[in-house]
This record gives sequence, structure tokens and C-alpha cells, in this order.
Amino acid sequence: MIIDDRIKSLNIVIPEAPKPVGSYTAYTQSGNLIFISGQISINSEGKITKGKVGKDLNLTQAQDAAFLCGINIISQIKAACKNDLNKVKKCVKITGYVNSSDNFIDQPKVINSASELLKKVFDQAGIHSRAAVSVNSLPLGAAVEIDAIFELN
Repeated sequence: MIIDDRIKSLNIVIPEAPKPVGSYTAYTQSGNLIFISGQISINSEGKITKGKVGKDLNLTQAQDAAFLCGINIISQIKAACKNDLNKVKKCVKITGYVNSSDNFIDQPKVINSASELLKKVFDQAGIHSRAAVSVNSLPLGAAVEIDAIFELN
């Protein structure tokens, strides 16, 4: 199945790739690998899901934030592939950062929503290795940030 058709069948909208908010590039290529810079929990209207998970946000809200990060990762890889997501051979790895309170221990459950999205969109090519870690804060007060590495055909 063509990946764009799969995205439509999932009723997912992939917005234009967000621009970097600092002095870096949103993605870079080395050989057949694309390295996607950290994507925060920001929606297509520019609203950021902010707060500390386990204090300001619950697990479900944090999972929604991670899903937004996943959408933004897909938008960046789409830009890197000149709008042809069928060039993606594999999502190699993602690293998820969760702005969480000291007693919150479900970081993997938060990042699962982004992992599941990548699997749904890219099928077997979306299965990846990953890390899910707690951090004390994230840029712009974001609840979640995720970076990614993809391999292209």
C-alpha cells in the first residue's frame, strides 16, 4: 500500500513540517540515513502541549503529546523525502524525552503512542528501537520531545 493512502485510511493529517525554533536544521542526511531533530508536542496551529507529566498532565494527555511528536516526525521525514514517504525503508530508532515529575515512571507508556503511530503509518518499516527517558524540562515548556533516525531506500 502506498503510505499516503495508508495515512488517509487512518484519518491522519500530516501538516507542513514545523520550522526549527533554534539554530539547527530540522533534519540532516548522511548516506541513506535521515536524522530528525527533536520534535516537540506542538500542533498544526502552533499550540504546544506544555507541562510536567505526573504533575500538570496525566498519562493520557502525555500520550496525546507524544502522538503530536510522532505526527511532526512524519512531517519532517516527508519533507526530507521531497513528499515521497515511499522512499522510507525503515524507522531505525526514536528517542523520547518526557518532561516528568520525580515519581512518574511510565515514560515508555507515553512514548508508545508515537511508536504505535509509526508502526501504523509505515507498517513493518515503522518498527524501531527506542529509548524513553525522563527529563527535568524541555524547550518551550513542552511535555514531550522525540527525535528519530530513518533509513531511505
